[in-house]
Amino acid sequence: MNALTEAPARPPAGWRAVARKEIADHLRSARLLVVAALLALTGIAAVYAAGGRIRDVAAQASDDPSLFLKLFTVAIENTPFAFVNFVALIGPLLGIAFGFDAISSERAQRTLPRLLAQPIHRDDVVNGKFVAGLAVIGMLLTALMAIVAAVGMVRLGVVPRAEDIGRLLVYLLVSIVYIGVWLAFALMLSILLQRAATAALTAIGAWLVLSLLAGLLVQIAAGLLAEPGSVAEAELQQALGRASPALVYEEVTAALLTPELRTLGVILPEQTFRAVPTQLPLGESMLLVWPQMAGLVALTVVLFAVAYVSFLRQEVRV
Repeated sequence: MNALTEAPARPPAGWRAVARKEIADHLRSARLLVVAALLALTGIAAVYAAGGRIRDVAAQASDDPSLFLKLFTVAIENTPFAFVNFVALIGPLLGIAFGFDAISSERAQRTLPRLLAQPIHRDDVVNGKFVAGLAVIGMLLTALMAIVAAVGMVRLGVVPRAEDIGRLLVYLLVSIVYIGVWLAFALMLSILLQRAATAALTAIGAWLVLSLLAGLLVQIAAGLLAEPGSVAEAELQQALGRASPALVYEEVTAALLTPELRTLGVILPEQTFRAVPTQLPLGESMLLVWPQMAGLVALTVVLFAVAYVSFLRQEVRV
């Protein structure tokens, strides 16, 4: 009687099977090695150079409670780039690399009909591919952050405080979400454009405009719409810049890894007069940029939703 009334076992979620297969394929792919090597080399080089600069001024910096965080924010000598700048610049390529041919390659190889013929739901395919890409990105960034922290401790001989570890963990999560924006965007292009080459070119073009040229375009637009050198121009430039995920990510990074930063708005000289230089706790730094963090999450959700709905509505031909 109990055997008859017992509910049937639920079948395993199809997206998990797709995700496991995709993770295994990603870990064996050459693109992971290329992008990971590029990100690791630039990141470690930046931290090693920053550690050298900090050691040169160790006497003045020894009283800084957030000295360990300087490893990630101090720029290499004679360049404007620090570790966080390299992640902001190269990180999107990681998301694009895992998403631009996620669906289009299945179409080109004519394996998509066979994949959908398996006992899984249609949405499990797009869900599994996105989860797999995000998981591999998370593993790669976590490993990179651990290696960079180890290099920094050996280079400086400074052990991070609990506050520093908390800030770095939040920064890691935000970085995964930021790269997830580009993963969702590349996945959407792979579904809508259906050709891997077209999706890759479109995604890289968007990356060039929104990452490399965003600051210049915003500066030009603000100069045309407001009086050059005025407070209105600076405020407009900041408002327009928040349309770029790269510039939003830079604001979040600055607030998380620079405890001395107390505001992201335009500051006049008279407002800084007699200001007491103090550091914000992690909670207040997160409150400072919670709209930007929520915006990155929302943008990822919207782009993935477009990809999800588009894939469900497309016809799959044998």
